[in-house]
Amino acid sequence: MRTHTKETQESLTPRKALNFLKEGNQRFVNNLSYNRNLLQQVNETSSGQFPFAIVLSCIDSRTSAELIFDQGLGDVFSVRIAGNVLNDDILGSMEFACNVAGSKLVVVLGHSSCGAVKGACSHVEMGHLTALLEKIQPAVETIAGKELGLSSEDFVQEVATENVRHQMKDLLQRSSILRNLYKQGKIGIIGAMYSVETGEVEFLSEMFNEPAKAEALEMAA
Repeated sequence: MRTHTKETQESLTPRKALNFLKEGNQRFVNNLSYNRNLLQQVNETSSGQFPFAIVLSCIDSRTSAELIFDQGLGDVFSVRIAGNVLNDDILGSMEFACNVAGSKLVVVLGHSSCGAVKGACSHVEMGHLTALLEKIQPAVETIAGKELGLSSEDFVQEVATENVRHQMKDLLQRSSILRNLYKQGKIGIIGAMYSVETGEVEFLSEMFNEPAKAEALEMAA
């Protein structure tokens, strides 16, 4: 498997970048991951990097983006924080990835049995974690307001999924750089949920060059 170059990165569309991730997850689930020469990739990326996507995921030890999407050195930017939530530093990292380094796709990746989401649902307060979990509360309130009569386990799962959608919306509202790249069709944005039970990634909401959606999100800000 060859390392991405400036030429291969520039030739990609956001949808092609998404297909790379989908194909990679299928390899992972079927235990058919590429046998990469990682030392060779170290050498090939020593003078530059050309990742095709940036993935915002949880710190959960089971959710390494490079592994579950079967990607090698230099293929993706990986941002990890409990609950896959946004803050200004993460937004800045996304802006760098897409506007400077040329990445074509932003992925917000949640997962099943998320401890951070469970903590938010239980209104846990503990040191600096308190402020982090507050970023998940909009998703908790949205699901609670639907009065679906869910079990506690299903409620947590619904909140985790809603949190992914909320973070997708938030990143477009808060970053004019990402919003403009999206409106121009230069990047795509997609939400996904990873199953810690099966290893499969289910892709959710996607946004590819749909200006009406971006304008609606901007007006809602």
